[in-house]
Amino acid sequence: MEKCLRSVLLCLTICFFNCSRSVSEDISENYELEDGLGEIGSPVARPNILLVIADDMGLDATPDFAHELNAIKPNMPTLQGLMGTGLVFDNLWSYALCSPTRASILTGRHGIHTSVLSPIKSQLSGDFISLQKYINENTANAYANAVFGKWHLGAVATHPTQTMGIETYAGNLGGGVPDFWEYTLVEDEVSRMLSASNDAERKENYSTTKYTQLAIDWKENQTKPWFLWLAYNAAHTPFHRPDASLISEESSSRNETNLYNYLAMLEAMDSELGRFLDSMPSEERENTLVIFIGDNGSPKKASQYPDKSKHSKGSIYQGGINVPMVVSGMGTRAGREENALVHTVDLFATIAEFAGVNSTEIYNSVSFKSLLKSETAGGRDFIYTEVPNENDSGSYAVRNRTYKLIHEIDTGREELYNLLDDKYETTDLMIRDLTDEESYNLEALKQEGNRIRGE
Repeated sequence: MEKCLRSVLLCLTICFFNCSRSVSEDISENYELEDGLGEIGSPVARPNILLVIADDMGLDATPDFAHELNAIKPNMPTLQGLMGTGLVFDNLWSYALCSPTRASILTGRHGIHTSVLSPIKSQLSGDFISLQKYINENTANAYANAVFGKWHLGAVATHPTQTMGIETYAGNLGGGVPDFWEYTLVEDEVSRMLSASNDAERKENYSTTKYTQLAIDWKENQTKPWFLWLAYNAAHTPFHRPDASLISEESSSRNETNLYNYLAMLEAMDSELGRFLDSMPSEERENTLVIFIGDNGSPKKASQYPDKSKHSKGSIYQGGINVPMVVSGMGTRAGREENALVHTVDLFATIAEFAGVNSTEIYNSVSFKSLLKSETAGGRDFIYTEVPNENDSGSYAVRNRTYKLIHEIDTGREELYNLLDDKYETTDLMIRDLTDEESYNLEALKQEGNRIRGE
């Protein structure tokens, strides 16, 4: 009897050991030790990551930015809710046009290295590894990924999926849609024309609503952590008045001007973003990082800067490249980051690090994940961008905390601005003799420009 009892106890011990080992292995496969947010060493599930891109949304059209402009702002309670629980960045630079910005996020490289410096006419080369592929190659395919909405990096239906390795794509391949209710939708690598012949089709096919619903449907079918890139067409032209159910009464009652319609389109986007966030159960929502950005400045027809030709989409001045970014969730501190210099290219390394990639610098991209936890975390000393011109190579810009250099590539002509004293670049310091401090900073900015460009 005693011998039998010892055998039973031995079997139970072995079983317990094996079960414990199995559970431990399962945890190691599905959890990571958090080193940037939350308690150090605490096991947390890999976060879901939602990247939301608004099309042609500058600071003048964003709530709680650029107060000195006294601009008319859209009603965006969802975005303001993210601002209240997350971190608002004042110094994000993008490219001045949509394709270069999107390519910088997707590849982690500046346009000078991808040859995407203007709205793309062919396609981004598959030689550049996409953010989605990079994450999966470095996390043993831990993430499901999808892109819904505007692509504008290649006009072939298979480009997002087969060339760039996006697992699921649906949206419009070009720079915009000819009509927000009737347009060509690519889904499962097949193009089809959506119509709006009745009210039901009109409601379902409205671009902002369609992409949101596609994203919700996809998300609800995932069994792994997910990385979702949601790229709205709003508020790119054609300007229009969305259906009343998506906008405020005040917006519905306004005259249909370019500005008011543009702002209403942003309101509709905010409503649909709110619907997406509301579709998540509380546990899923708590385990989701949300990043919201604009891809470039507001279009000239809707710009509210005093000098619209200087400060709008396509311009290398602040109104064309200084865009909103809000990050919320996963322990992100709430507040405003007034000093940190960030570029859209940095989203590559930041998102990869959140997904579990053990690297903070990848290609031209520098992760700002640590900055989301601590305001004393280190960051970039410089940021860089450039824009092409029709007849020459265009200009590039480099800035540090105080100064901004604009350099015309073909002519060598330069402008220097003190952005702390002259936020909207009204006084070029190069028209007079520079102080020693200004000369020192000018040289540092030029050296950084040469470094980025390999010159």
